[in-house]
Amino acid sequence: MTLLPHHRIDADVAVIGAGFSGALAAIALSARGQRVVLIERGRHPRFAIGESTTPLTNLLLEEFATKYELPQLSSFSKWGTWQRDHADIACGLKRGFTFLFHRPGEVFADTASHDRQLLVAASPHDHVADTHWYRPEFDQALVEEATRAGAIYIDETAIAEVRYEAGRMRLEGGRHGRSVVIDAGFVIDAGGARGLMSSTLGGGSAPLRWLPPTQGLYSHFTDVAEWASVAPTDGTPPYPPDAAALHHVFPGGWIWMLRFNNGITSAGAALTDAVAAEIGASDGEPAWNRLLERLPSVREQFRDARPTLPFIHAPRVAYRSRQVAGPGWAMLPSAAGVIDPLLSTGFPLTLLGLMRLLNILESSSPGAARNAALADYTNHTQDELDITEQLVAALYANMDTPAIFTRLSLLYFAAASFSEAARRLGRPHLAPGFLLHAHPRFGDELRACAREATKRPTGDARQDLFHRIDRAIIPFDVAGFADRSRQNWYPALASDLLSNAAKLDASTEEAQALLAKCGFIA
Repeated sequence: MTLLPHHRIDADVAVIGAGFSGALAAIALSARGQRVVLIERGRHPRFAIGESTTPLTNLLLEEFATKYELPQLSSFSKWGTWQRDHADIACGLKRGFTFLFHRPGEVFADTASHDRQLLVAASPHDHVADTHWYRPEFDQALVEEATRAGAIYIDETAIAEVRYEAGRMRLEGGRHGRSVVIDAGFVIDAGGARGLMSSTLGGGSAPLRWLPPTQGLYSHFTDVAEWASVAPTDGTPPYPPDAAALHHVFPGGWIWMLRFNNGITSAGAALTDAVAAEIGASDGEPAWNRLLERLPSVREQFRDARPTLPFIHAPRVAYRSRQVAGPGWAMLPSAAGVIDPLLSTGFPLTLLGLMRLLNILESSSPGAARNAALADYTNHTQDELDITEQLVAALYANMDTPAIFTRLSLLYFAAASFSEAARRLGRPHLAPGFLLHAHPRFGDELRACAREATKRPTGDARQDLFHRIDRAIIPFDVAGFADRSRQNWYPALASDLLSNAAKLDASTEEAQALLAKCGFIA
């Protein structure tokens, strides 16, 4: 749009940040007749971190598309329909989560029982698989959808000041040397960590409660070798290990790898401060090469790889805001807190928060009732960030101990698969809170197991922890995670859901109908 030397925009809602969540907020609100202005500091297409989805992410995207009558968005929820309807927008195939555990200085070596692996399938075949979002193209496509829905979009705009005046929000900033003033009834901050509302009305950052400080180092690459060519695996894994969010785990950190169908691989490391200091993480590409020197098999995988953009060093990955919402404004979870990409929790947390916040805006008017609802929204957001931080912190404490790391991870996968099945069956009340944190049994056990795992138990204490994890999982296990004979390889099997349907208050026939509806059978 063309801006005059002094431009004023009046809107019902101003959305800060035109990433995927800000664009979705603008699409939904515009579809319901609201006048929305979507504000982007940068310009699309642009690089963004946070790229890997989960089954719950895609289910929430389906629910969002259904609620707001946006069928054009629902096909983004599966690999097969994405390729059918949006082949021009790059993405990656994600069949599951792959964890490979490395000892520094040693070539990767596994055992017959896969003691140094964890493969958890999220789908039985490619058509219904999850995806990695190639954010330069996906975010831009959603912004274009927002403008078609009627949102006002302004990019390359820096907002410098936010004020709450007489029941309205006033945002002041500039674009290309010209002033911009936006008057809005409500502001949604979808701008990511350490964003505008945190630095103005949100009180700044809050200390982490459990997670150690971590740093990030990442880029996009071409010509990254397949893991199977570096370390062939005995037997038939539940899916190709690279068709996943692939995690190379080592003491003090881990490397992610996400392959897109345009020849690009997203890769980067999340590192404790100690490891980051040892490799000089702020040096960028030389630091990356020093890290690979410690991991011979990963170095081999990247032997011919070339970065497609300069390395980005993030001196702090994790972040929590002191406040989440206030009169006339609220942060989406992605702005209120970033924990770690280890379990791909950012997308589902943000979509859960987005749908809660949109419901508040639709069902309340400014005043006491809305403020009370925003206080509840704050509590929900902080509680879900808390449980995520506590679990991820316990995993960081055991990155050199695959036995504890893998067993503890199963709490996450059990909660996620149970929650997805419960929602698909129309029984979301069975799965209260992200990772079942609000469930009267599972939530307390998850927190207790994370506390015990952080102590890095050995001997009998470790076995006691394993038994406690198993006891916590079994009542909610609909995917075979309590079956030790699977030896850290967990395929997606229809028989698991069918044999555990009663845990979801469902009959075998209901479970069969669900599997058919979801396309579980190719």
